[in-house]
Amino acid sequence: MNILFIYPKMPFAFWSMSQLLKMAGKQANYPPVGLLTVAAMLPSEWNKRLVDLNLGPLGDTDLAWADYAFIGAMNVQAGSAREVIASCRRAGVKVVAGGPLFTHEHQNFPGVDHFVLNEAEVTLPPFVADLEAGCPKPLYTSSELADVHQTPVPLWELCDLDRYGFAIVQYSRGCPYMCDFCDVTVLFGRRPRTKTAAQMIAELEALGDLDRFDLVVFADDNLIGNKKLLKSDLLPALIEWRRRKHPAVGFATQVTINLADDTELMDLMRQAGFRHIFVGIETPDEVGLLACKKSQNTRRNMLDNVRALHQAGFLVTAGFIVGFDTDTPTIFDRQIEFIQDSGIVIAGVSVLKAPPGTELYERMKREDRLVYEFDFHESQTNIVPKMDAGVLSEGYKKVLRSIYAPEFVRERAKTLLLDYRQSPIASHENVGGWTLPLLRRYLGIVVRMVYHIGIRGKGRRNFWALVRWTLLHRPRHVDLAFFFGLWMHEFQEMYRSYDASGHFDIYKVPMALSREFEESERFEAVALKRA
Repeated sequence: MNILFIYPKMPFAFWSMSQLLKMAGKQANYPPVGLLTVAAMLPSEWNKRLVDLNLGPLGDTDLAWADYAFIGAMNVQAGSAREVIASCRRAGVKVVAGGPLFTHEHQNFPGVDHFVLNEAEVTLPPFVADLEAGCPKPLYTSSELADVHQTPVPLWELCDLDRYGFAIVQYSRGCPYMCDFCDVTVLFGRRPRTKTAAQMIAELEALGDLDRFDLVVFADDNLIGNKKLLKSDLLPALIEWRRRKHPAVGFATQVTINLADDTELMDLMRQAGFRHIFVGIETPDEVGLLACKKSQNTRRNMLDNVRALHQAGFLVTAGFIVGFDTDTPTIFDRQIEFIQDSGIVIAGVSVLKAPPGTELYERMKREDRLVYEFDFHESQTNIVPKMDAGVLSEGYKKVLRSIYAPEFVRERAKTLLLDYRQSPIASHENVGGWTLPLLRRYLGIVVRMVYHIGIRGKGRRNFWALVRWTLLHRPRHVDLAFFFGLWMHEFQEMYRSYDASGHFDIYKVPMALSREFEESERFEAVALKRA
């Protein structure tokens, strides 16, 4: 049996990090850990091959070789997934599909032969048994949650890891919170399920030389969902592993802002090598936070929390959202002010959208406010907003134009560096020192940055101003000045691309509204707003 795993192309967006990859000499962010985990669950005697469309095109020879094509995708990959399915159909290759995109919307992909939905640990074995018996069904689904203690190490040997900027592993699934716009609890439940520390060490070591990567990403929706177990099991094991192995590479993950409340947990995470953390801040408006059930962000001073995280030695990346029902036109200036005051250099801003399966989606459906045809780009929405759509589009553009301006990025970096009082992670006793290959790789990155950003880049004046300021005031962190200078360049290229492609129109993809809404009195008003 020849199984071809196909990972659809990711669209150009905030997380594309195209300029960072260019400077690092890499071609894609991280390997498709979901598909590679599925590959490890299939019979060992089956032949397996991976095509990652983020590295190169799907070839006719690949399709001619395959008996089945396995496709796994997220919502943002829907367009590429449709193209892949069409190519497989033309070549006569049967398609098996799974992952978040298909779990929520399998009815919208008629070209797929077999859907293996929800968690593969549960639904894949019966599909494999039926396939070997010659009677596979079109749909496999289950409400049962997987025992992740049984999840195998991904089949990394199917891909060329040297072509990726980051390594990726996953420790837990599920989140205890109930944000109404998030589909994590729908997919994985509210009780975090975790792998063992031994499993995580095995996954890290299976990746080989970790120092060829810029970061190892723990792809958890909320790493600290079970703080007690994290403190007693995973973090002590990672700290001991670092003492034995001394890797130089740091870790990145996603957490909630209440990490700032737990000094012990922050210290353990930093000792374990976590440096970059993503936090969903969403909005500085507490009314909006309560309305979307983001309770963990309320009744606290989030600016002080971010400052505490920076002072503890973390680099905070944060997500923000505009377009909540509670938003007024003042929200755009408030978002800009919060982002600047916080010193969060890497800030991603999205227009609110309702992923299928979420509480928000169901509410928008009841209120006939859904746009059924759209892409999941952060600048797009599938919601008819309460705010005038034109005001929302222009306000969103204003936020990005402001916070991604080189002088604004430079000032945020200075704010962070003044708060960032911990020693660099490279000086920590658990982190390896410079090796010749590592020195050669980073020297290459610096040379490319100096040429593309410091000499040819339009933001070069602000880039060098940040480097000079850091050398004078925070010389130990000059590496961060270059890192933030790279993001300064990334943001400018991203903003220009959005502007040129029309992505600041929140309804860039034509609206396909429900029949009931098209016949309602509000439809004409919404159409006028779009015009």
